[in-house]
Amino acid sequence: MDKKIYITRKIPEVGLKLLRDKGISYDIGKFKIPPTKKQIIKELKKKDYDGVISFLTDIIDKDVFDSCPTIKIFANFSVGFNNIDIDEAKKRNILISNTPGTSATAVAEHTVALMLALTTRLVEGDEFMRKGKYKGWDPDLFVGTDMKGKTIGLIGAGQIGTQVAKILHYGFGSKIIYSDISQSVELDNIDGTIRKTTEEILKEADIVSLHVPLLPTTHHLINKESLSTMKKSAFLINTSRGAVVDEKALVCALKDNTIKGAALDVFEFEPKLTKGLIKLPDVIITPHIASARHSARNMMAEIAAINIISTFESGKAPNNIIIN
Repeated sequence: MDKKIYITRKIPEVGLKLLRDKGISYDIGKFKIPPTKKQIIKELKKKDYDGVISFLTDIIDKDVFDSCPTIKIFANFSVGFNNIDIDEAKKRNILISNTPGTSATAVAEHTVALMLALTTRLVEGDEFMRKGKYKGWDPDLFVGTDMKGKTIGLIGAGQIGTQVAKILHYGFGSKIIYSDISQSVELDNIDGTIRKTTEEILKEADIVSLHVPLLPTTHHLINKESLSTMKKSAFLINTSRGAVVDEKALVCALKDNTIKGAALDVFEFEPKLTKGLIKLPDVIITPHIASARHSARNMMAEIAAINIISTFESGKAPNNIIIN
């Protein structure tokens, strides 16, 4: 197959081997940090590429499409695809694909880890020890919150939300309430689980966990108003997309003790953090690593490569997200 593609940054070998085995040549960007749109355009102008494997951090829009009109597919190396102008791609008959189902287990486990870290005050304790402040056992030192029996509110009940629900219900005896545009038969089969409105979840949950894609309807879903309806003892977890949360409003809510704490793996202005966020004691932040598992990354590489190969062989991508 005489085709060549551009990969904005290196992907695992399993994906590269699939491409080589099909005779597809590739160039890989040597960027150590996410390339800018200008840098991507410069690279794409060098050759008449037939396809691109892009990352969630790559801005793919009209200008990028113009830079290399021979491209037939942008295969995103991620589950999300809010980095791509889908409407513009549709106008040009360019296929856009993603890698669904590859990171659900990893993200679910990370989500629960963040909940545990918050409720046990694990990060605060670790920092306390490293600074040499520990002088002996104290019954009042870093008193945390039990997970057992707590009400967990899931906003979004896809694969990740469902796995979070199972871990917490069967592992901790948590009561699960969820909101989603669709009824979840799988969640409804978990004893005691109830589907509610987002507004009800915000008012009732001890921990609110976000598992929605970034869409116009979910941008700043969590804002000043919604935060004010949460329990003062509640925690907020975000492993979905940064801009689902109005981070300035979140910082204010935490400073004012509107809610008790938050754990974030994604950020509204990523990689920058909203001013004041890192100074808050009841906040845990991780660098967008929820899906960082070898198993997940290998699956992502494999599916991205298959999307490329299938497009060249049949004109169709198994995970094309554009519906005509």
